[in-house]
Amino acid sequence: MKFADMTVAQLLDALASPAPTPGGGTASAIAGAMAVALLEMVTGLAKGNTNSEAEQAALAGARQALAPLRVTLAALADADAQSFDEVMQAYRLPKATESDKSARSAAIQLALQGATTVPLQTLRACAEAMGPAETVAAGGNRSAVSDVGVAIGLLEAAAAGAEANVRINLASVRDLKFTADAADETGRLISDITRQAAVARARLA
Repeated sequence: MKFADMTVAQLLDALASPAPTPGGGTASAIAGAMAVALLEMVTGLAKGNTNSEAEQAALAGARQALAPLRVTLAALADADAQSFDEVMQAYRLPKATESDKSARSAAIQLALQGATTVPLQTLRACAEAMGPAETVAAGGNRSAVSDVGVAIGLLEAAAAGAEANVRINLASVRDLKFTADAADETGRLISDITRQAAVARARLA
């Protein structure tokens, strides 16, 4: 069953279970999806901040940009669990012979890169959501200021969780170019998200 198809109680039970998945990466993607959903809610309110035509058009544009990001982040919740399971499967491969060891090592490295790429995709989605978040913060109905604030906080938390998962997997990846590229992008995305979150919050004042 996909995590998005679970009840909230089922999802929380899954996260609370001693099973290795779902874990922090899944929780991060779900937090991001929840943030996007909150922002979408605010864009759908009958009135914006000033209720001007330009503002309504901006909010409609933000809603259009946010909708696919919610779908993406929900899918990444499942992809994160799957990628970690693939890492575990790779570690369980036989290592009786030198050939086995070589194949196992290659499989582990490939799986670790996959487990790094998924949270990096979560980071990208969170960064992409921050632009519309600023639009919603500026033009959304003032009665929903707290909802937008929660959404911004959730996006930051989702990004921080995704960053942690990227970096812990990178520590075991041997491909230096992959490691450098992923680390550089992660740092840039986190910096962008932090900056955009501050701008969006300022719009709520």
